[in-house]
Amino acid sequence: MNKVMMPDWKYHSYGLAGLFGFFCLWFIAGTYIPEGFFQQFTLNATLMKFFILIQDSETYIHIWMSIKRVLVGLGIALLIGIPVGLLIGQNQKADAFSSQIFQFLRMISPLSWMPIAVMILGVGDKPVYFLLAFAAVWPIILNTANGVKKVDPQLLKLAYSLDATSREILQKIIWPSVLGQVLVGLRLAIGIVWIVLVPSEMLGVSSGLGYFILDARDRLDYTELLSIILIIGFIGFILDRFVIGLQKRFAV
Repeated sequence: MNKVMMPDWKYHSYGLAGLFGFFCLWFIAGTYIPEGFFQQFTLNATLMKFFILIQDSETYIHIWMSIKRVLVGLGIALLIGIPVGLLIGQNQKADAFSSQIFQFLRMISPLSWMPIAVMILGVGDKPVYFLLAFAAVWPIILNTANGVKKVDPQLLKLAYSLDATSREILQKIIWPSVLGQVLVGLRLAIGIVWIVLVPSEMLGVSSGLGYFILDARDRLDYTELLSIILIIGFIGFILDRFVIGLQKRFAV
């Protein structure tokens, strides 16, 4: 049976309806919460604090520091992951040699490296960069390698028959063919990094959304804490939409 694809506008309208429904349920649940501590978690209280926070310049300092760390971590992961993925995708021996090592390492939670990262790199941004890069590199490596393996062998044979150089084959055939898979890996990496970011920013840094949450918790301001969680969710959503846009623009 052929599956009929839903038009984009209709798909997105369902998504908006689902999001609206979620906030409606949150609002309704809040009307049944009795006076007291849990009133801090109602939608009205959270949104009021949310709008206060987005008017505060300090909030944007925390947002920028978190985004900067994410960009550095992703940049390191891309610089390592793409070349490694291209190598193991083209070389069966390299793939066989590294596959079990990579599978072993990627199953280790990045957060389990926190004590070692702090011990070696000290407190501050460096251990955060390491943890984010470690979290992001595996989907980039594996998706890049998978993209190389899916390159049409007939195109490669044709290129070799025309005496194309390795650089020309990489630029004209392999890279355009794997770009879509690289972007898939990048999207997965952003999702993982954005989750790892918050606990990573509790490693002795004095800014960032993770630190912001820790500070709100220490002040027992749980409405602000929940508002920061909303901000984290919105930024992560925007980053994901950005990569989807890149996929639509560049994927072949």
